[in-house]
Amino acid sequence: MTGRTVRSIAVLGPGRTAVIDDTEPEPGPGQAWVSTEWSGISAGTEVALVRGTDPQHRVGWDPDLRAFGVGPLAGYPKRGIGYMEVGRVTESRTAALAVGSLVAMAYGHRTGTCADPARTTVIPVPDDLDPLLGIYLAQMGPICVNGLLHAAAALEGPRAAVDAGVRDRHVLVMGAGVIGLLSALLAVRHGAASVCVAEPSAQRRAVAGALGLDAVDDADGSAWLTVKQRWRHGPGDAGADVVLQCRGHDAALATALRSLRPQGVVVDLGFYQDGAGAVRLGEEFHHNGLAVVCAQIGRVPRGMGADWTRSALAAVTLDLLRERGGDVRTHLVTTVVPFEDGPRLLTDLAGRRLASPPLQAVLRLGGAS
Repeated sequence: MTGRTVRSIAVLGPGRTAVIDDTEPEPGPGQAWVSTEWSGISAGTEVALVRGTDPQHRVGWDPDLRAFGVGPLAGYPKRGIGYMEVGRVTESRTAALAVGSLVAMAYGHRTGTCADPARTTVIPVPDDLDPLLGIYLAQMGPICVNGLLHAAAALEGPRAAVDAGVRDRHVLVMGAGVIGLLSALLAVRHGAASVCVAEPSAQRRAVAGALGLDAVDDADGSAWLTVKQRWRHGPGDAGADVVLQCRGHDAALATALRSLRPQGVVVDLGFYQDGAGAVRLGEEFHHNGLAVVCAQIGRVPRGMGADWTRSALAAVTLDLLRERGGDVRTHLVTTVVPFEDGPRLLTDLAGRRLASPPLQAVLRLGGAS
């Protein structure tokens, strides 16, 4: 097969990662070559792949039926994991991508890729943005914006503006990881009456505080009571209007449900590898008439697809980064290492061998500085 050799981080098997040689097609008409400069690590998604605990590897997936347990198991090696890349256009055969321009894409931890803007979302990284922060433009930021969209659709309908689910509302964010913190900052920027972040880790609560966010301890699962005592709307009506659930733990989902006022909504951005046995649907969920909506980046709310392309989600992310980029760079990006150190970092994360795991780790390539 003809093509161009690149280096790619791959999962060779459970607990085994390496930099391998891979192949990308040569740029043809309408395409360009992008050389990677930064590649962000999404610890939750990627660590699951390294551990082999994701459901595609454990029980299999049928993409036609969209059901687990009835399709083939995913195999190894798993190439090009990751979805937070920033690269520079070094060759171009399209007027849409100028040589020398910086772009954000989601193509995995690779030294370069053949970009086709007619088939793949390519987001320009503007000159007034710290180029490293471009890692959030193509997918991570849109994940968070999509959470706000789902809140808007659930509370106001499918034609609602992106801020409609949080503006003038009391918003609880479960988790002070990257998605939780970005979602909380978005809720603040889009007019929430109040935003509170529930997080068991004192270190991560400190990061939330440094970003100007109110944070409460949920190590014992009691954040719901703090929220209900703080946000009282009337007799028998206390709690958050909406919860952005950003932790992949069933206990967090249980807390989210307990935290809602009657007929409130949990917008769930979590991924429950071990199921959700701690969630009691016969309790608050039933008695308070609650709703749980899954918001994943594969789809925006029904009826919003024409208006909310990935580029539109990225534009909302860019507005946030222009306003708070310095704080995000200072407080969220905790680790920057060479690309070659990526496999070891991923296996250390998967093996829980780091005393202080990074909040946001970024791999540095080529001429990035």
